[in-house]
Amino acid sequence: MNFKLSQIPERTISPREFGLTMVMDKGLSLEETKNFVSIGKPYIDIVKLGFGTSMVTPNLKEKIDIYRSHGIAVYFGGTLFEAFLIRNQMEDYIAICKDYGIDYMEVSDGSISIPHAEKCGYIEKLTEHATILSEVGSKDATNIMAPYRWIQLMQDELSAGATYVIAEAREAGNVGLYRDSGEVRQGLVNEILTKIPKEKIIWEAPQKNQQLYFLELCGCNVNLGNIAPTEIIPLETMRIGLRSDTFHLYLNKDQQSTY
Repeated sequence: MNFKLSQIPERTISPREFGLTMVMDKGLSLEETKNFVSIGKPYIDIVKLGFGTSMVTPNLKEKIDIYRSHGIAVYFGGTLFEAFLIRNQMEDYIAICKDYGIDYMEVSDGSISIPHAEKCGYIEKLTEHATILSEVGSKDATNIMAPYRWIQLMQDELSAGATYVIAEAREAGNVGLYRDSGEVRQGLVNEILTKIPKEKIIWEAPQKNQQLYFLELCGCNVNLGNIAPTEIIPLETMRIGLRSDTFHLYLNKDQQSTY
């Protein structure tokens, strides 16, 4: 913090176990990555190299090294995991992650159908190699699961060894947790939170109104994912009440009524 200001909520400090911000890198250049880290390092916890972009990104190892040299975890998007899995190349995937120094892995089934017991088996197996993030929810907007099913899947995947479960929304924020308009499925979220600890969920929330919803619901240290690199600083200000959307969240009531 550059200034001292009262009534600022206490943020967890890196390395965080909760209050995480996961950023989606969809193809930053090396110079853009350096610039991004130079301003965002205190607030970036995990970087996802979105969907299959890592396969076609030039200078991939150098990019990963930039993030890792600043203590920022990097992982390949879940779509890449699924692409290797459907081609029966899981051992190749593990080897590639090791070659690139990737110590986080995402296990997802957003694009392909995997029997859930089998998915949990992959989670259990991959915990021998990395910290596992498992994604729950489909990228297919027509595949709408009942809340009890979300809860069951999340519980099983955490039990299988996932450190966090990611609630699916895609990079656009219009499936899974959200209606196609981007509106939050509030009943679904509230039911999930009755059974799953909020510290264990990373809510994909690429849109500002979605981020605001979870900040108001869960507080400044909610885990948020699929954040654009350009939104890392704006999000942090919203987390601590220094953006108009959350300006009054942390002020004493007498001060809120004075002006």
